[in-house]
Formats: sequence, C-alpha cells, structure tokens
Amino acid sequence: QVQLVESGGDLVQAGGSLRLSCAASGIIFSVQDMGWYRQAPGKERELVAGITSGGSTNYGDAVKGRFTIFRDNGKRMVFLQMNSLKPEDTAVYYCTAAYRGRHYWGQGTQVAISS
Repeated sequence: QVQLVESGGDLVQAGGSLRLSCAASGIIFSVQDMGWYRQAPGKERELVAGITSGGSTNYGDAVKGRFTIFRDNGKRMVFLQMNSLKPEDTAVYYCTAAYRGRHYWGQGTQVAISS
C-alpha cells in the first residue's frame, strides 16, 4: 500500500519559515519523481516544486527564490523548505510521487500565513 504522509504545516507570521516533510512507503522511493502542490480555498491546485529521481528541480513562479525542494532517498523523504512566507502562500500542501504513469498523492498539510 502506497502512503505519502506530510507533516510540518503550521500557522506562522508573514516573513517566517517552515519546512514541510513527506515520508513515503510502499513505493521504490529512489525512482520516483517527487513534488509538492498546493491548493488555496477557491483556487485550483498548483505546482509548488518538483524534484526528479535524478535530483533536477523545478519551481512554480510564485515561489522561485523562496522555496527549496530536496530529498533524502535513504530516509525515503522529500522536503520543502519555505522561506519569506507570504499570506498568499496559505494553502493545503500536498506531496506527490510519480513513476511510469502512476501518480500518488498524500492527504495534505495545512499552511497558514498571517499578515
């Protein structure tokens, strides 16, 4: 059974930082392309950041220069370091894994940024 379990969501003030974590089980983690998406109330889900099995990264325009995605294959985890947080970063953040057409999602973790 595939499980992606996110943690680290919290309520913080604008300008602060958070680190989200995602622990994976039930998959061969090292071959997965991993990512973080987010969905704010009334908005569509959007890509935040992705990291391939080879370590290449990409970011949504809204978070470039502020967020960093990285992975630890030994721990089967992917992380999202979020700095200089803004109220518009408020959303539910979802961890994803993808490999050969199979795509998995976590349950999400809530991030709320106060102004």
